[in-house]
Parts: sequence; C-alpha cells; structure tokens
Amino acid sequence: MTTPSALAPVLLALLAACQFGAALVLTQFALRHAAPDAGARISICASAALLAVVALALVDPAGWSPAGAAVFAAVGLVFPVVVTRLTFEANRRMGPSLAGALGNLAPLFAVLGAALLFGDLPRGGQVAGLAVIVAGAAVLSLARGVTHLPWTLAVAALPLTAAAIRGLVQPATQFGLSHWPSPLAAAAIGYAVSALVLLTTTRRTVPPGGPALGWFAAVGLCNGGAVLTMYAALAAGPVVLVAPLVATYPLVTLALSALLLGRATLGRATLAGVAITVAGVMLLLAG
Repeated sequence: MTTPSALAPVLLALLAACQFGAALVLTQFALRHAAPDAGARISICASAALLAVVALALVDPAGWSPAGAAVFAAVGLVFPVVVTRLTFEANRRMGPSLAGALGNLAPLFAVLGAALLFGDLPRGGQVAGLAVIVAGAAVLSLARGVTHLPWTLAVAALPLTAAAIRGLVQPATQFGLSHWPSPLAAAAIGYAVSALVLLTTTRRTVPPGGPALGWFAAVGLCNGGAVLTMYAALAAGPVVLVAPLVATYPLVTLALSALLLGRATLGRATLAGVAITVAGVMLLLAG
C-alpha cells in the first residue's frame, strides 16, 4: 500500500502540472491585451511580490542557510526570467508546436542532472515512464499543428536551452533544499532575483493597465504557485519522479483550452498524445 509520505510528491507534482497548464491558457487571454515582454514583467513581478509577502510571514528565519539561499539566488538568475525570454523567442521564430515539443525535453535534463549531482540513477521502469511521458507531451504539442516558419539549428537551440534550464533547475533546487528545507524560501528568493534581473535588463516602458494587468498578474500567480508546489514536491521526493509528472502539464492545457477557448480538437494525434502520456505516468508510478 502506498504511504502518505510516498504519495505526497506525486500529488504535489501533479498539482504543479495543473498550475503550469492553467498559466498557459490564461496567457492566451492575456496576450490579447499586451505584448509578451510587457506581460513577462507583470507576471514575474506579481509572483515575486506575492511570494515575498508570504515568505516574510511564514518562513522561519531560524532555518536560514547561507548555502541554501545562495543556490536559490543562483537559480533565480536563469529561472524563470531567462526561460521566459527563450520560450517567447522560440515561439515567435518556430511556432508554438515545434517549440513546445522541444521544450518538453526538460525532464530528461532534470534526471541527468540528478544523476550527476546525487548519483540518483532511475530504475528501468522509471526510465521507460520518463521516455513515454516526454514522447506523449511532444505528440500533444505537435498535434496543435506545425507552423511552417523557417528555422535553423541555432533557432532550435532556443527551446532546447530553455528545456535544459528548466530541467537542471530541479536538481539544483533540491540541492539547495538539502541545506535549507523551505520550498517557500526557494521560490521567493528565486523569483525576487528573476524580477530584479528582468527589471534591470529590459527597456523601461509604461506598463500596460486594465485587462492586461489583471490577466498577466493571474498568469504570474499561477506560475508562481506552480513553482512553489514543484519545489515542495522536490523536497518530498526524487527528481526522477517529480520532473516527469510536472511535464504532464500539456494534458491540463488541452482540457482547459477545450473548456475555455473552444480550440481543442480530439483528432487522432491528440488522442494518441493523451494515451501515451497517461501510459507513461502509469509506467513511472509502477516503476
């Protein structure tokens, strides 16, 4: 029988996937009112502000660890700020389908990083589940239809780099959590650094107001909540389990797109992607 402690990282990782998937759908509404760069500033800064307030209220300063804080800050230099920029540019130059398919390779980098950092080698069933989940997520991305934009290997490096950062951030954060076991501190410090990087390296413009502000703030809260939940999952379980489950977020995006946007069509490729992803989750949990 599965114990509550063993079930916790599974549920937390799936909750993170739900929030990441919801953020992608909300982004579609937000982009109707403002450009991506302006939206990124709103969403990341909104997340940083909320996490900072909650962390000041709930994080026990007695648990402070300089080593852990340094790791969380180093993560914040690239995640989410660099990943957001790379993803926006990849979508612009390749289209969302191909960019999404390559971006879904993040769990592979996460598991590789965990193996190198902790010697945490996945079992055979976990490897099979990981591979199948990545394949299913890629099929779901490509099922949206390939945008025939010209691109080169250099352009393909954009989503691959974003995937590598998203993946390697997870074992790095888990390492920081071994020094300071506070997912809330990890998320708050990381987002604060990302917001600072974003505000000091982008051109200052008048921020959009009205609907754009509300939509992108909602996107930021979803993403911030997803990162916090993912870090909580990493504090409770291994990367090889958490990373692939978080990568199932395209299933949530598909369901919410059908419900809220009316865009999802259950063609053969979509049904195949759903079936493959679900089979991968079952393999992972059984492995």
